[in-house]
Amino acid sequence: MEWSIQEIARRAGTTSRTLRHYGELGLLEPTRVGSNGYRYYGPDALVRLQRILLLRELGLGLPAIAEVLEGQRDTGAALRAHLRLLEQERERIGRQIASVRTTLHKTERGEELMAEEVFDGFDHTQYEQEVTERWGRDAYEKGDRWWRSLSDEEKRAFQDEQVSIAQAFAQALRDGRSADSDEVQAITARQYAWLSTTVTPSKSYFIGLGEMYVADPRFTAAYDRHGEGTAVLVRDAMKVYGERHLTDE
Repeated sequence: MEWSIQEIARRAGTTSRTLRHYGELGLLEPTRVGSNGYRYYGPDALVRLQRILLLRELGLGLPAIAEVLEGQRDTGAALRAHLRLLEQERERIGRQIASVRTTLHKTERGEELMAEEVFDGFDHTQYEQEVTERWGRDAYEKGDRWWRSLSDEEKRAFQDEQVSIAQAFAQALRDGRSADSDEVQAITARQYAWLSTTVTPSKSYFIGLGEMYVADPRFTAAYDRHGEGTAVLVRDAMKVYGERHLTDE
């Protein structure tokens, strides 16, 4: 089956102009172009468009989406990864809705609030399985103990420093600084120091983490919300820093 560009745009909730723009960027080529110049899209193109739209909803810019699609050539694996992210997000939002509903109900009735009910869906432990699978149980438990030992003010300071670093990378990108420039490497040193609060990163860990900032849409979105392409700059800068200053010993 094939669908015209107008049909696809209408069903996807976008515009023909947007689809043509995706084509110009090499993100979404039509399956064929008719003799009349009309563009037609087949099943494979539909699946690719779905992936693009999912990544857009996660907050990624078009350059970052292009990198993700290039790095995920196995469509089935990519869709399964997207599905896991969506299911996790649905579960998290569902918990937050239930939490707010409980808080509202108890507040209106003057009933006692329980902390575990108020903050269900807001805690960092939702990533326990993922962290354990990536870096081991010891890494999760060490990080979890450290996080729980912090005061609310210390937690905010830690998070604010990460945002400040991301904003500095984004500004460097706008200023046209390269990943190996002194300015960007100084920011990367801050990134290394920030990560060293909980673990001393080795060369492979630091470079691998930078790769994940581009490969994992959630991390890419966190950086690219400060400016499209920021995650790519962070990845490249971390690679330069790791090769210059770190070892795996």
